[in-house]
Amino acid sequence: MPYYFNRETNIKISKWEALKKREIVRIAKRTGINLIYFVYCDNGNLIRGKATHVDHLDRRLDSGIGLTVGQQAAYDNDLLADIDGMGTAGEARILPDLSTVDKFVALPWAPKRAMIIGDLVKLDMTPWVCPRTFLKNQIARAADLGMNIMIGLEPEWYVAKYDVETDYYKPIENSQAFHTTGYTPYTEFIDELIDTLELFGMHVETYYPESGPGHTEVTLRPANALKAADNHIFYREAVRNVGFKHGLSPTFMPKPFLDQAGAGGHIHISAWDQKGTENLFYTEGDDYALSTIGQHFLAGIMEHLPGLMALIAPSYNSYRRFHRGSWSGGEYLTYGADNRESAVRIPSRYLGNEKGSVNIEVKPADNSANPYLAIGSIIAAGVDGVVKELEPNPKQFLDCDPGKLSESDLRTRGIQRLPSSLAEAIDALEDDEILNAAMGGFMADAYLILKKAEEGHFAAGSVDFELKRHYNKY
Repeated sequence: MPYYFNRETNIKISKWEALKKREIVRIAKRTGINLIYFVYCDNGNLIRGKATHVDHLDRRLDSGIGLTVGQQAAYDNDLLADIDGMGTAGEARILPDLSTVDKFVALPWAPKRAMIIGDLVKLDMTPWVCPRTFLKNQIARAADLGMNIMIGLEPEWYVAKYDVETDYYKPIENSQAFHTTGYTPYTEFIDELIDTLELFGMHVETYYPESGPGHTEVTLRPANALKAADNHIFYREAVRNVGFKHGLSPTFMPKPFLDQAGAGGHIHISAWDQKGTENLFYTEGDDYALSTIGQHFLAGIMEHLPGLMALIAPSYNSYRRFHRGSWSGGEYLTYGADNRESAVRIPSRYLGNEKGSVNIEVKPADNSANPYLAIGSIIAAGVDGVVKELEPNPKQFLDCDPGKLSESDLRTRGIQRLPSSLAEAIDALEDDEILNAAMGGFMADAYLILKKAEEGHFAAGSVDFELKRHYNKY
């Protein structure tokens, strides 16, 4: 492949990248875009970024935008955890990844602005402590085993308005799950949101009112793992900003209303051949049959699920979702066939698409997670199961609510309780050598230190403090 050198930065770029860069600059100037956000999702699982003016876009696409290394140690209200190498001294870069820019368009809610997702790199442009790079590495590990990972996301969120009397937020309707009255109160918002997602190249699959007042779910078609994670960043931004435009305050907080259902972010995963034509989890059999490689992958997820919890349900508020009767799947280490109260679900196949619809669903995940860390860690767990040829424990397979089993039955089946707090999840992740190795020493240590600081911060506060601080973060 021929390469070119950018004269200003002396960075080697491919001919394709050079053409892509010129196209992005041309579109920005032609359409009147004046600010372009370079965004990333940080260790605290917040979407952050800096913007460049269009006049400097050409060189910034090569050089990135500077970022203090201390930013990756930030958690609530930009408090900084004490992490070596993430203090006041030092600089990194937010470097746009042009290879994933399928569509470069103005933000519908801010027509003179656009957004590109970037990686965190060192000054020499090599990877730094970057969650997105972590996901890329796990995708590559799976590819070495012949697996092309596909991800389907089911983001749930609440729609509410700020209420002056309570100094908090109140849902604007009071419908029930899938009830048609729940479609009515914000029709224009949802219609504009769907148009916006389509504009960004995301294909909406389903939409419905979920289990509580203002509880909403809009799902997307599956995509390759990196694209799915990138889509989640644009998705969250679209929901919040289109909602604000309509005078609403949507939130992806896991449990914004303590007396209502939690908002999950279920992750569906499947593995395909490198051509993307054969689902490697498929095998002949009943609606819930998994291939040998699918069973190994499932067993890997089950093996590492306690540690995974700190990455897929990583906020202090996440653990308010997990209680008996919540259908969250976050209480016990079980798997099941279409069992909504199992931590891992094997969904039934769709008639006419039996081969294409086989997948594994991880239910405890929510949208306070960094999608790159969540998806990457699930892949790491599944790959470990494939490499070691692990087998699912048949005694952990349930066709009922595990909460209805006696303690004796749970022990006999080897069904342990999953972490019931962020503190317990952090401990489980710290003990998981495979997940720590996958993240890499520095990144794993930094994440654990940050999560411990965040946990202590909220444990020392009131419930009211927790709710108000979480609502607008996610």
